[in-house]
Amino acid sequence: MIAASSFSSVHGFFHSSTWYVVRNLVVFFVVVFWIATIYWVYKDARRRISDPLIVALSVLVAIVPFIGPLIYMLFRPPEYLEDIRERDLEIRAIERRLGGRDLRCPVCRADIEDDFLVCPVCTTQLRQACTGCERPLEGSWQICPYCKTPVPAGAVSITAAKRPMARRRRSG
Repeated sequence: MIAASSFSSVHGFFHSSTWYVVRNLVVFFVVVFWIATIYWVYKDARRRISDPLIVALSVLVAIVPFIGPLIYMLFRPPEYLEDIRERDLEIRAIERRLGGRDLRCPVCRADIEDDFLVCPVCTTQLRQACTGCERPLEGSWQICPYCKTPVPAGAVSITAAKRPMARRRRSG
């Protein structure tokens, strides 16, 4: 008798309106979570993958409930596209500095280029121009390599513009 009454109360619970509300809420939240994971895969794939076809394929994999996003997470690229671009820019800047092309004016420390005759910020004369072709000359040149014009003896060239000024260590 006691077993029959306990089964009837369990049977009554699963046929009550409370059970139907709880079941429908759980199903609703599971479906919302599934759709949210698909949307997350879409947003994440767009940030990590540049090819739209592969992004669409990733979303199709994510449609498989709960296993698809896990598969995507295992095979997705490890970095965002923006991080890759930023790293490439940093590498180019480092290569430019190491390549000796990071030139600065010896007076105001403004960035200058190899072919500047004067500093565009403080108007310090950096190099002398060739009298024949108007190209910048180095201080040690005896002749212009571009037009074969002899360089006058008093040609001005500030060679310190090529390297940053080194600070002297104080001994003591």
